[in-house]
Amino acid sequence: MDIPKPPAPPRPVESQPEAASPASPNAPLTAEWVRWVTEQLLRGCAPDSMLAVMAGAGIDPQAAAELVALVPANAVYIAAEGRAQQLRKLESTVANLQLLWEMDPMYGIVEKRWSVSEEEFMERYVRGCRPVVLTGHARDWPAMRRWTPDDLKARFGHLDVEVQAERQANPRYEEDKALHRRSVRLGDFVDQVLAGGETNDYYLTANNEMLRQPGFAPLLDDIGSLPPCCDRAELAAQSSFWFGPGGTVTPLHHDTIMLFHTQVVGRKRWRLISPLQGQRLYNTSGVFSPIDLDAVDWKQFPLFEGVRVLEVDVWPGETMFLPLGWWHQVRALDISLSFSYSNLALPLPNNFSYFELVPRVVPEA
Repeated sequence: MDIPKPPAPPRPVESQPEAASPASPNAPLTAEWVRWVTEQLLRGCAPDSMLAVMAGAGIDPQAAAELVALVPANAVYIAAEGRAQQLRKLESTVANLQLLWEMDPMYGIVEKRWSVSEEEFMERYVRGCRPVVLTGHARDWPAMRRWTPDDLKARFGHLDVEVQAERQANPRYEEDKALHRRSVRLGDFVDQVLAGGETNDYYLTANNEMLRQPGFAPLLDDIGSLPPCCDRAELAAQSSFWFGPGGTVTPLHHDTIMLFHTQVVGRKRWRLISPLQGQRLYNTSGVFSPIDLDAVDWKQFPLFEGVRVLEVDVWPGETMFLPLGWWHQVRALDISLSFSYSNLALPLPNNFSYFELVPRVVPEA
């Protein structure tokens, strides 16, 4: 069995401050360069590799060497270094646990199971923190026989819904979802989806909260048997409806709860990454990673090299169980109608605390 290799020693990150071109040998040492040098040192990068990057950016070699020598003597840096060492210890512990997970020959396979008992579901998938696709429980759902875009239009086309629009022009469309909110008649949106072809420009996502509107209550009547460990009484309050064209993408992120996501119409491709790999996903804003699994920029995100990505296509009638903390990027392969729900009945609430990462605002020079 091949044992996964640990990540390579850190290299200087590419997101360095703006500077003069290499042809200009006197680029200024701005405050942002001080910050960059500090971050690289705290990451354990070798001074020689940092000096090479700075020289390539036009920084005077002597000034660069002086800065690299001065920063570690600063009292603020010394305090930060202690915290950075604690973080590296935590990261190494997590990385070793990931190595143990990956020793399982079934690690790279997302299982598909017809049915699972509540006891096995809790032990293997909830406490064991393993994704699984359940294939049998939705067979009695009226939704499986009834839901289509035309059915939505016929029953609910006169009602208003909130969609995300004009997404493709903004690479941060999900983080900036409030800027993309549009209220439309559902019937008009159905027409747009059917006529528009494959696109990621518009999508009716979980954020629409339409299932909290009385007019959409009949959709909940179309939901039959639920997976193990679900509280039926909480379904209306903890469920969401998704509808969009093929080509919609939910970018790489993790949720702060566990949930089920049932495909009713169309297929979705799920790509999943262990929560123990989060330190290699450049998560600096909320629950999001800037990495696009469809087009990884290896130069910008070198720490991602070697991260194991699990992949599974979820078909109509199948349900993805997303365990706590698993990163995922989801692409609709067809026009898609989906139903997600987080009404798990667990010994503790399905509501977990996460430190909220706030993007650093860089002051203008």
